[in-house]
Amino acid sequence: MHDDRRIVEDRLRRVLAERIKPAVYSSPLPLTVERWDVPGEPVPVAEGLAATYGPSKAGERWGPAWGTTWFKVTGRVPEEWRGRTVEAVLDLGFDRNMPGFQCEGLIYRADGEAVKALNPRNDWVRIAEAAAGGEEVELFVEAAANPIVNTPQTPTYQGDRLTSSDRPLYRLRRMDLAVFEAEVWELVQDLEVAGSLMRELPLEDARRWELLRAIEDSLDALGVHDIVGNASRAREALGDVLSTPARPSAHRISAVGHAHIDSAWLWPLRETVRKVARTASNMVNLMEDHPEFVFAMSSAQQLEWIKNYRPEVYAKVKKKVADGQFVPVGGMWVESDTNMVGGEAMARQFVYGKRFFLEEFGVETKEVWLPDSFGYTAAMPQIVKLAGAKWFLTQKISWSETNKFPHHTFWWEGIDGTRVFTHFPPVDTYNSDLGGAEMAHAARNYQEKGGGSRSLAPFGWGDGGGGSTREMLARAERLKDLEGSPRVTVEKPSAFFSKAHEEYGAKAPVWAGELYLELHRGTYTSQAKTKQGNRHSESLLREAELWAATAAVRTGHTYPYEQLDEIWKTVLLHQFHDILPGSSIAWVHREARETYARVRAELEEIIAAAQSALAGEGDVPVVFNAAPHARDGVAAGGAAPASGRTGGAPVTVEERPGGGWVLANGLLRIEVDGRGLVVSAYDEDARRESVAPGEAANLLQVHPDLPNHWDAWDVDSFYRHNVTDLTGTDGLELSESGEARATVRVERSFGASSVVQRLTLRAGSKVLDIDTEVDWHESEMFLKAAFPLDVKADRSASETQFGHVFRPTHTNTSWESAKFEICAHRWLHVEEPGWGAAVVNDSTYGHDVTRTVRDDGGQTTTVRLSLLRAPRYPDPETDQGSHRLRFALAPGATVGDAVREGHWINLPERTVRGAGGTVAPLVGVDNDQVVVEALKLADDRSGDLVVRLYESHGGRARAVLTAGTPVTSVSETDLLERPLPDAAAHELSADGSVEVTLRPFQILTLRLGR
Repeated sequence: MHDDRRIVEDRLRRVLAERIKPAVYSSPLPLTVERWDVPGEPVPVAEGLAATYGPSKAGERWGPAWGTTWFKVTGRVPEEWRGRTVEAVLDLGFDRNMPGFQCEGLIYRADGEAVKALNPRNDWVRIAEAAAGGEEVELFVEAAANPIVNTPQTPTYQGDRLTSSDRPLYRLRRMDLAVFEAEVWELVQDLEVAGSLMRELPLEDARRWELLRAIEDSLDALGVHDIVGNASRAREALGDVLSTPARPSAHRISAVGHAHIDSAWLWPLRETVRKVARTASNMVNLMEDHPEFVFAMSSAQQLEWIKNYRPEVYAKVKKKVADGQFVPVGGMWVESDTNMVGGEAMARQFVYGKRFFLEEFGVETKEVWLPDSFGYTAAMPQIVKLAGAKWFLTQKISWSETNKFPHHTFWWEGIDGTRVFTHFPPVDTYNSDLGGAEMAHAARNYQEKGGGSRSLAPFGWGDGGGGSTREMLARAERLKDLEGSPRVTVEKPSAFFSKAHEEYGAKAPVWAGELYLELHRGTYTSQAKTKQGNRHSESLLREAELWAATAAVRTGHTYPYEQLDEIWKTVLLHQFHDILPGSSIAWVHREARETYARVRAELEEIIAAAQSALAGEGDVPVVFNAAPHARDGVAAGGAAPASGRTGGAPVTVEERPGGGWVLANGLLRIEVDGRGLVVSAYDEDARRESVAPGEAANLLQVHPDLPNHWDAWDVDSFYRHNVTDLTGTDGLELSESGEARATVRVERSFGASSVVQRLTLRAGSKVLDIDTEVDWHESEMFLKAAFPLDVKADRSASETQFGHVFRPTHTNTSWESAKFEICAHRWLHVEEPGWGAAVVNDSTYGHDVTRTVRDDGGQTTTVRLSLLRAPRYPDPETDQGSHRLRFALAPGATVGDAVREGHWINLPERTVRGAGGTVAPLVGVDNDQVVVEALKLADDRSGDLVVRLYESHGGRARAVLTAGTPVTSVSETDLLERPLPDAAAHELSADGSVEVTLRPFQILTLRLGR
């Protein structure tokens, strides 16, 4: 037989597009259209329904960027349509290829009931299943004119309502009442499934040719002039090939309805509130017609938005949750970033998320659902387990540019040794349409063949929402058991994980350590003020809980449960994986800066009130230490009169030959040269130099920074090919000189920017503090601070949640080479046997570590902090303006020193005037290796104390925890403060102490009964 496949394939393409799909709707009648343009921000539904509408019609332009227009559409079903299925087709001006990134709408009835949403792939609403004829049609559409800012990815000021244009963006296309031709619609689904499956099969596979001939017969039976009349005959021609069962060994796909909705990205938070309501409305509407449909939704925050802003939609959601169709998953407050979120905040993502699902739905989520976050911390497996979950799912690692991840179903081992059963859907998307190409790709791509036989496919339009469609469900129905295709079953994620675990759990491979995404490395740095707001909020929340709990126990001060809960939720929301990483539009980050300022003010008030209650009346300076380590004579978590603080040897200052100064305090000897650079940081105890020969530390460097693709997201390795060292000075002075401290002030200018740095050495301190103020006005540039150290370090240690992760400094393989930009929290440490150094910071996350071998045979390990970037998309003004960044060099530091100094720079002492007494800590630990991460009152308001500890050095630790208040019991709990059934018993001594033993990096939550 001649090879005519291209002729048949082209015929199918054209007939589908030009004849069959247009015939799905017949006898269209224009609806009467009226409109009301909302002046300003969106209004409540009742106000929109009650507004005064003016005349409108299809073809009119509407919607300035971020505007809202309410449309009222009315009409009557003709008598001659009696018994026919009738739908309204409402096209707001959609681009069919960009669902979720443009205009959208939510349809209401006159009584305010939300019916379903409108988006580019879902522009219909059912009017009558079998029309009686004469029915009145009256619908209201709340239409959002969200601008298209995702293509092309070029700088745009449409990303903020303060700078966007006021010209109408969209044109109403179609507002019709029409007869829905069900048989034609079914034919479309048949042909699309048969055609997409055919194109994925090998040419030598007879099944491909069976499908081709059946499609040809179907098109012959259909003709082109009476599509509606011939649709049934055309379907009959496909009957045999669409009923042949799959082979027994066919890959099995668990299809889970889904709509990945970014809580903010190319739209502001307020628009996400409406997006989730639209999507949820569509999903419950789809469930009414398809009882087999299962839809999974993560992010407790998004469900709380529906509850608060669209209670009528939420009532429907709750019913479908009870029915088992609408499935809460993930157990987190939002799908957060996991690289930069602090340890306690990562725990609270699960605490607040799981608590919401339990209280609202009675559901204990077992799977963690993070398809789109930009890499995954190695601390996650233990946190997952302690939250009461046991499965983990993500998709994003398939985006890695350099190395293909070797597994799809595996055990993921964290830094403490905890393992969690993990799945990467081989379909390589969290927005599957269940088409033949994607199903075939999933089967081919699956890497555990011969061991496992199943994978999961989240299906539905996402990113901007929309969810699953009736077309996707039609494909799933046809692919349940079809030769040439994987078997597709619509089911809950828990059903997939249970089956996969049972089938493959004993044989699955193990991946130890972080899941590093070899992409989007710029997210560790972009939008510095958002990152700073997050870090400072995390530190302030620690302080607020610590001092409020201490004051409640010591003085009866009221513990602000509700206020702390609301602040935590706000901070957790802003850890979403396009807010904290700095990859959202300008509006999002402008509001984030405003929100963080409000959060800071609220937390400062809580802290001040609690410390005032503890300090008592008086005018004696009292120093409070919120850090988990004693500092200058003040106990961890306690307070003492300022006069009782310990000091160190006084700081001395000498002029340096050739310019600059030498600062010394008996522990460190720092030389700052005439350029304001640190050319020596001598460790007096170890009697060795920190700075590499001929090099200078605290060297600011700028690089051109134009990545190949995602501006705010990416840093490409070639940025290193060009660098400018900032060595010129506009001013150099000794701005402070005393026994307690000495400070050198340096001014520099470069490009359109300037920087002022203050280098301070304090008495008794073994760190050089560097306070950097930058007035940043560069474009597409990258600012780094370099510390070339005279140390042979084969690896670096970077703080992560509840511990640290090691990364090689070499580039032996493509895996190490790809980690040219890495994330660290409060500190990064490098060492050789016997000596090390750390760089600590108060709000920086991006770092890089490189090594070179010098002519003298020594090795220089250079640690650099990534301070600022200036990408122009999606926010063209990213990071423009003033910044204050604090970091410090700690020569001679061990990992333990790095842990301590990292906490100290993030939790500075506070001095409050009071009676002058000592405030004893509520909890003391006798081993600095064991860190108190959080101390608070129990969430159930029993008055019990909850203390979260972790081992911070990476070794086993024994410690005695002593309560500073009478306690009656001690128990080990999970993150939600529930007793752990298999936990070892902890014996409480008569003096209120308990001995604990922790494995490396173990997290331990203890509840102390009062």
